[in-house]
Amino acid sequence: MTGYGRGEQVLHDRTITVELRAVNNRYLDCSVKLPRLYVFAEEAIKAQVQKSVGRGKVDVFLTIDSAAADKVSVTLNKPVADGYYTALTQLRDDISGSLLSRFPDVFLVEKEQGDAEEIVADISQVLAQALEEFNAMRTREGEKLAQDIRSKAEKIAQLVAQVEARSPESVHEYREKLRQRMQEVLENTQLDETRILTEAAIFADKVAVDEETVRLHSHLDQLQEMLAQDGSVGRKLDFLIQEFNREANTIGSKCSDVALSRVVVDLKGEIEKIREQVQNIE
Repeated sequence: MTGYGRGEQVLHDRTITVELRAVNNRYLDCSVKLPRLYVFAEEAIKAQVQKSVGRGKVDVFLTIDSAAADKVSVTLNKPVADGYYTALTQLRDDISGSLLSRFPDVFLVEKEQGDAEEIVADISQVLAQALEEFNAMRTREGEKLAQDIRSKAEKIAQLVAQVEARSPESVHEYREKLRQRMQEVLENTQLDETRILTEAAIFADKVAVDEETVRLHSHLDQLQEMLAQDGSVGRKLDFLIQEFNREANTIGSKCSDVALSRVVVDLKGEIEKIREQVQNIE
């Protein structure tokens, strides 16, 4: 699911900002962008995101303004200083320290990293704030998606009812067409009603969709139950929609009636719309 969340706090003189952005993805794919100095926190960030997010392509952006907390370490780069000193003594004997200090790289100025555990704990606190906002936004989106899927499920139920109503009519129409054809062929000869009934029964057995429509009703009930559940249901819905498609395809392969075929086309269309929406649900 798509989503955005942001958290910012000042902890131990560091201003920590975390932003989360996500787009749809079948599985969880988390990438973290953070300053090189704090790369040690990357795995902890990913682990925390994984506990809160089931799937989606999630980008985490971390910035830390630690100017107030920075400790600077200044050390003498002795090999470089010795090199400058040796070269300068070839020009003159009295080489002062102030002269050497003017040359680049004689002194190394480095920021101290700080307490890694403390920094990770602070980042985790701000990340939790961002995740809370992130998940609240996704919850609101999820409710809208669920409403949309429920409306499409109602349409599917109506189409299944049309299939159930139309299927017996197609058998009756087949029997009447068979009777007319036999009368045309045999003209005045007495028709064999038993043969007509037998052929109609065979046809009815071939085009019977009772099992498929019963399963579709069951799938619709399961769909409603899953949408009412808390937590991640996206993968379950993925599987369930595959079952919807299987039943619809079976009905389509059995029907030889034009009107019924049109209903099946509409049925598949609604199922496909739900399948597309399910990809957006965690």
